Amino acid sequence: MKKLIVHGDPGLRKDGIIDYDGEEMRVFSIQRQGDYHGPDEPQLWCTIGSDDEREDFERRTYVPHWLEVDTIDAEALDVVKSGGDLNV
Repeated sequence: MKKLIVHGDPGLRKDGIIDYDGEEMRVFSIQRQGDYHGPDEPQLWCTIGSDDEREDFERRTYVPHWLEVDTIDAEALDVVKSGGDLNV
């Protein structure tokens, strides 16, 4: 599990799937930063991980401040599934 800061908005939402470092990662949560007072483009602060880490995320059996942090531009991010589907 790690934090991923995306510079820009590639259309990614919670429960989306991205191709990151050659493997598919789930987007567990997103905090959108910079809409009001901020840079020219928004930043998405995402918590991502594998399917095996979903239970750890939901039970909060990790320390958020100790997660590895990476950054990427929105144009360089491969979005497999945008997430946030309203179809239930």
